[in-house]
Amino acid sequence: MNLLTIDSMSKSYTERLLFDNVTLGINEGDKVGVIGINGTGKSTLLKIIAGLEEPDEGNVTKGKKVRIGYLSQTPTFDDNISILQNVVLNQKAEEEYHNLEGEAKAMLIKLGIQDTDASPKHLSGGQKKRVALVRTLLTPAEILVLDEPTNHLDNEMAEWLEDYLNKYRGAFIMVTHDRYFLDKVTNKIVEIDNGKLYSYVANYSKFVELKAEREEMALASERKARSLYRNELEWMKRGARARSTKQKARIQRFEELQDRQGIESEGKLEINALSSRLGKKTIELNGIGKSYDDCTLIKDFTYIFLQEDRIGIIGPNGCGKSTLLNIITGKLEPDYGTVEMGTTIKLGYFSQENEYMDEKLRVIDYIRETAEYIQTSEGMVTASQMCEQFLFTGSMQYSIIAKLSGGEKRRLYLLKVLMEAPNVLILDEPTNDLDIQTLTILESYLDTFPGIVVTVSHDRYFLDKIATRIFAFEGDGVIKQYEGNFSDYKEVKLLERQDERYDSASSNNNADKKSASIATWKQKSTKLKFSYKEQREYETIDEEIEKLEQDLSDTEEEITLAATDYTKLNELMKQKQTLEKSLEKKMERWVYLNDLAEKIEEAKNQ
Repeated sequence: MNLLTIDSMSKSYTERLLFDNVTLGINEGDKVGVIGINGTGKSTLLKIIAGLEEPDEGNVTKGKKVRIGYLSQTPTFDDNISILQNVVLNQKAEEEYHNLEGEAKAMLIKLGIQDTDASPKHLSGGQKKRVALVRTLLTPAEILVLDEPTNHLDNEMAEWLEDYLNKYRGAFIMVTHDRYFLDKVTNKIVEIDNGKLYSYVANYSKFVELKAEREEMALASERKARSLYRNELEWMKRGARARSTKQKARIQRFEELQDRQGIESEGKLEINALSSRLGKKTIELNGIGKSYDDCTLIKDFTYIFLQEDRIGIIGPNGCGKSTLLNIITGKLEPDYGTVEMGTTIKLGYFSQENEYMDEKLRVIDYIRETAEYIQTSEGMVTASQMCEQFLFTGSMQYSIIAKLSGGEKRRLYLLKVLMEAPNVLILDEPTNDLDIQTLTILESYLDTFPGIVVTVSHDRYFLDKIATRIFAFEGDGVIKQYEGNFSDYKEVKLLERQDERYDSASSNNNADKKSASIATWKQKSTKLKFSYKEQREYETIDEEIEKLEQDLSDTEEEITLAATDYTKLNELMKQKQTLEKSLEKKMERWVYLNDLAEKIEEAKNQ
């Protein structure tokens, strides 16, 4: 059943055309993710659906009984009543208010809002967004319209929201740049591209495949049109005589080909590595600590940053992540301990909030304040060229900053940070308000960045792409290090929980004999041993992995040689996928067997 339809809608903002005669329908059961480059009109589309803005042309039609709940990027509250009342007072019936009160409290506490009777005027921006999210989720509606619902949610909160939306019976449409989140909760992707809407019945992973197919088909059509245009041009050059109907039709076709609008290639945010030389001494944190009132945020933390470190910092909201970044950058002094900075260190700090921008400045002048030219790995590049690479076209460069969207201002701020050519990048929630395309290219840039990267982020996909070590805030000021990316960290935590359950099951349930239960567990652990099959597998698995890696390498070489033989190429690609899956499974088995071998060895030595 159709809930809402947008028909032949057009919308402009200042001189920018956001939507050009587009159509979109939302049906029962639709779980829609909207994506597109910052400034293309994602938030405007949501506001039009919610009835907060009118299109310039076209119609928006919704069912008579269709109710809409809307989460804005910047929610507002009545400061004269409590947080809880702000959440549930939009329910008209008194019985609804009392029924929702308990559920609202539970959801607010889950999202880190403990004092629900306090006034919302004391809340931070992130806390206000979470309160507004609860208010929207509890609003009776057939369609939820959610603008950046995952911003300001830590990993545990994001997983809770995933579960909630997967169970939600109504339809929803949302803007988010969290790719794992999109992958898990959506069944339809709407992409905004050059004023058009493209709908895909797919989650994010499938959308990436389908988009690649659409672009390939469009390019093939464009190549055919260009070939036809060249033929018509040659005919016209030979001197077409407009006497016959056939000749007139051919001239008309030439004019149509001449006037057609070719495919606009999607902007690519290509960043060459910009950095200064980094010496041997980097940044050393020696036993630092920091507390506020009675709350210990950081306790006795020591770490020496290595060249080309990729550190991801995680933890609940308010645990001290940004405080640690501020101590590293020198914006904040620790209560005790020391921070030593190498003489060659040049910091680039991309904070949660944009630095002050004089919005009367033009885009190009804002960047020129940092540098008119910059030395890159490919030579000297002007400020204007760098703006082009950051999707600020010629006309946009001479627009004033005030006309940019919030996401475009974030992109401009990121450009300015990188134009400073730092060798240590400090990124505080870089994924907030940056579009997926910008994030994808930023991730590629960080792969080759010849310096240290330290990032606080709740974006699991981003952490998986860039982090090689995780700093996890685990309460009472303890910061624990984990090797690998975010998924590796989650796997370790899962194993730790399994061990804890095993410890509990192995004990004699006597709390007063804790040391005895540990001894009992150790005695049992000495009985760990390989089965006959595991022993044989453990002895041969290294050779099997080596062979799979060699087969994969040989197949990739064959793919290169078979670039023009599409039949063979297709077979080789399938063979490559099979080998990759086999190698992945074998590596997982290798990890298990080696972990087991270590435990057996430890048990023998105890």
